Amino acid sequence: MNAESVDLERALEVARDAARKASSIALGYFRRPLEIERKSDASPVTIADRKCEMEIRRIIQGAFPDHAIFGEEYGHSGDHDCLWLIDPIDGTRSFIRGLEFWSVQIALMVDGEIVLGVSAAPPFEETAWAVAGRGAWMDGAPLKAASTETLEEMDVSLGNVRTLARSADWPRIGKLVETAARTRGYGDFYPYHRLASGGLDAVIESDINILDIAALTVIVREAGGMVTQLDGGPVGLESTTILAATTALHPRLISFLDD
Repeated sequence: MNAESVDLERALEVARDAARKASSIALGYFRRPLEIERKSDASPVTIADRKCEMEIRRIIQGAFPDHAIFGEEYGHSGDHDCLWLIDPIDGTRSFIRGLEFWSVQIALMVDGEIVLGVSAAPPFEETAWAVAGRGAWMDGAPLKAASTETLEEMDVSLGNVRTLARSADWPRIGKLVETAARTRGYGDFYPYHRLASGGLDAVIESDINILDIAALTVIVREAGGMVTQLDGGPVGLESTTILAATTALHPRLISFLDD
């Protein structure tokens, strides 16, 4: 199966509807007392995460009963070339501490290629979406990445710095911070929305998983940016690092980090 054989307009409509409804559920729990549990990897989870994923699954399964789903809270179900990737509340740590930096992430992968993404950030009242080959949008307005070309002009955001600091890449990251015009430490969805809309030039993160960045990957690409793993490899189900940047900067960053 390939993307041409899937009704992507219908899929986008379903994903946006699921994101809207999950956002409403999440907002009902935001900044209210919550019981916090710990998963096997010690990451936090709440009833809000679970209810949001259940609602997203319900909507997707109702529209595409044959499709497979891989979600943060309930794992992988089904066997199909179309695989929905769901992080019902990406940024649970922010969510439980009353910080606005969380979002609902929904993406569709067809035969291993991410072809659709919706990223809803309810506290910011913004939702970005994209379909491969059809551009990226935020609340009805087209998204376009900046045209920044040099590292010296670049505004870069670093995420999961602790893991970067433990890696062999840390000395190069330090040199990059020295070189860049400005460095920020935005987390979760936020730097990718800003990159896609021209407010940032590059995002570097480690210790991520595909559910965190699948939707954001297609959004940034369709806005005119480039997205790979930190080593330049393609983003896939096993990815744990990310390098997203303007088209001109991306190859320069790959060369700089490999030097």
